[in-house]
Amino acid sequence: MTTTTRKFTFEEYLAYDDGSNTRYELVDGELVAMGIGTGLHGAIAEFLTEQFKAAAQQANQPWTAKDMRIGIRSPRGTRWDTTRIPDVVVLPVVQWKSLRTKEAVIELQDPPPLLVVEVVSESTIATDYRAKHSEYSVLDIPEYWVVDPIEQRVTVSTLQAGRYDDACFADTLLIQSKVFPALALSAAQVLSAAI
Repeated sequence: MTTTTRKFTFEEYLAYDDGSNTRYELVDGELVAMGIGTGLHGAIAEFLTEQFKAAAQQANQPWTAKDMRIGIRSPRGTRWDTTRIPDVVVLPVVQWKSLRTKEAVIELQDPPPLLVVEVVSESTIATDYRAKHSEYSVLDIPEYWVVDPIEQRVTVSTLQAGRYDDACFADTLLIQSKVFPALALSAAQVLSAAI
């Protein structure tokens, strides 16, 4: 749902505060309100954040995961800015620390995150499967997960030669991740946010 018809620059977006505590993505210069989401939506994001942190530690990788805290500038093809806020972002710890003294936004010239996750809601189906799929591949994000509680599946998109190859997982199938090859989670575990 688009909230405004006025176009915002990226700088205006960062400074915007309507006093409602509503979080917004910036899409082609327009503010798009981010819904609160269901409890399951939040539980899945929190569950994956914890799982990714543990997997990074187990693999001795200097990475961290953050849920709904990091914006990613998008190179959409218009003259207006776009900034997405994924449900989960996996990035190097050093990159996360570099965001402490400024807005937590990964800029176009910054290294891309290692992995992003979007949890599908009724209102975000087209955006998560189409727009963000395209935007994240252009940003060279190595892996993009779409966790879909509506269709009861997890789609893992892996970057190959500038495009995503998609693999779908459902039920008890173990999710295959190139970023976290030792991660042993089934689609059912992710969709229920339970080990």
